[in-house]
Amino acid sequence: MMAHALLPIWRWACCRMNFRSVQGRACEPFEDRALAKNKQRLVFYSGGQEKRNWLLHEELVTLATTRKRIHMTYIPFCSEGHNVFYQRFIRRYKPYGATHFDCIPVDDPTLKLRPDTRKRILNSDIIYLSGGNTYYFLKHLRRSGIDKLLQSHVAKGGVLGGLSAGAIIMTPNIGLAGYPTFDRDENVVGIKNLHGLNLVNFEFFPHYRNSKRYREALLAYSKRSKVPVYACKDGSGLVVHDDRFTVYGEVFLFLNGQIQPLAT
Repeated sequence: MMAHALLPIWRWACCRMNFRSVQGRACEPFEDRALAKNKQRLVFYSGGQEKRNWLLHEELVTLATTRKRIHMTYIPFCSEGHNVFYQRFIRRYKPYGATHFDCIPVDDPTLKLRPDTRKRILNSDIIYLSGGNTYYFLKHLRRSGIDKLLQSHVAKGGVLGGLSAGAIIMTPNIGLAGYPTFDRDENVVGIKNLHGLNLVNFEFFPHYRNSKRYREALLAYSKRSKVPVYACKDGSGLVVHDDRFTVYGEVFLFLNGQIQPLAT
């Protein structure tokens, strides 16, 4: 959605959805509901191993706590070495109440042919998209047909979380995966269609550093982006739950060549 030119950047960003910040200042709530496209439950992780990620872990599982048993599916961006990260994933989320776990490497060439793939995806309460190379990840989500299943999962009330590349893929496009030039994923698979899952009306930039070159790069990008850009430092993230948009940690809004810290 295009920005309203007459609204100051802070008021415009806040009024797009009921907003609250965690570990930072809160702004007064407003009633508009434009950042999320429908009622949905999404968690965007920047990354890192900071202890305060536990707030996002807790939110991710809490979004599915209407069920007695919570089934989480981990989708790594590639098969190579994925089991180490999958075991870490299980250890991370068990203490928060997750009870059943599954792992579906997205570049498994048999996925599209296996009749149980759709069932495994749609029977999950929570699906988690890992970090990695965003271009490679998106290519294989499409090739396997999992991209459409993820959209169906969210539309039916399932919880979807994404870390870094996984979070970028949840947005309208993955342009920020290749930007800025000094900190980008390489398009190793040569894909040209950069459309993401298009679940929200904003772009997401993980691993942000509040330095001059990052700030100037995203200010320039925001001048040509049609939607807000949320940049998160590691240990920070966003939660979209129906009409509530929550910021965790250090998050910066870039819009029309302006920057606004949302929480510190």
